Amino acid sequence: MPRRTIAIGDIHGCAKALAALIDVIEPTEDDVIVPLGDYVDRGPESRAVVDLLIELVDRCQLVPLLGNHEAMMLDALESAEVREFWYGVGGRETVESYGGSLDELPFEHSVFLRGLNRYYETDSHMFVHANYDASLTLDQQPDRLLLWEHVVHTLPPRHCSGKTAIVGHTPQGTGEILDMDYLVCIDTYCVGGGWLTALDVESGTVWQANRDGELRR
Repeated sequence: MPRRTIAIGDIHGCAKALAALIDVIEPTEDDVIVPLGDYVDRGPESRAVVDLLIELVDRCQLVPLLGNHEAMMLDALESAEVREFWYGVGGRETVESYGGSLDELPFEHSVFLRGLNRYYETDSHMFVHANYDASLTLDQQPDRLLLWEHVVHTLPPRHCSGKTAIVGHTPQGTGEILDMDYLVCIDTYCVGGGWLTALDVESGTVWQANRDGELRR
């Protein structure tokens, strides 16, 4: 089987959906899997999602990106003020998945979360969590855009590199991928009753599962 580059949209604690996609994709050591961030918060099983992603490290070439919810989670570990805000936007569900406290956050989870990537790129595609400035190289992008800016609020043109952008963060309430040719958003709102989407960016193959782990036929 040729090497695949597969992006996975916002998971938000939907571990059953992620497990179903992993089972159907059957990742190999040659595959590059790029989860686009927002693994935690809102859904019920954030801890299990992180466990599944850590397990993938030994099965494929995993390039997990940092989402704004992981950024908030890490900041909440250091700041009580951030912690209160984070609780209100889904953090409370994450803490519950860890048994009610992050005081005993597993060491491997801390290492994983602190090692997340800001972006990833291939010869033909670029992967970011949220958005980008089309005039800046990826290493120059501000976190405000990479992590927080919805593409429906500021729709960028094609990136100066000419590469196709694969993004998450902006939930598609229809459950359908937003495909603008040069920009593809695969946050298909699993936690809100839609689908968790995985996209093979070269072949265009799409796999989707709902929060109960049922595959879309």
